[in-house]
Amino acid sequence: MAASSATASQRVEPNYIFIWIYLIVLTGLELVVAFAPISKAEITGLLVGVAGVEISLVAMYFMGLQFEPRSLALIALIPVALVGFMVLTVLPDAAVAIYPRRGGGEVASMANALGHELSGPNPNLNYRPRL
Repeated sequence: MAASSATASQRVEPNYIFIWIYLIVLTGLELVVAFAPISKAEITGLLVGVAGVEISLVAMYFMGLQFEPRSLALIALIPVALVGFMVLTVLPDAAVAIYPRRGGGEVASMANALGHELSGPNPNLNYRPRL
């Protein structure tokens, strides 16, 4: 009985070379997705998903969270939950805002409108103060 309990408590080391090769394959998949002829939203979603898998592999095996107690793993996930919460709070504003790009935004249209109003001779050039 003592021999069976000793083998059950021993930690089995994972095959780090296989995990490293798996991470290389996932990085290659990211390169394929980045240059795929699909929409930017699909590319972003796929890249975030693949990066999430890579992060979990690194955290579980190379950081050793797989072999730690569950409470320590939950403590490590708190920053992930906080970042997710912050993204969800900013997402509605980011989805509605129209940012000016290459002279086509709100600021550029205001500048064009002012330019059309002020076209012609500059009235300030003929200004002479009265003494």
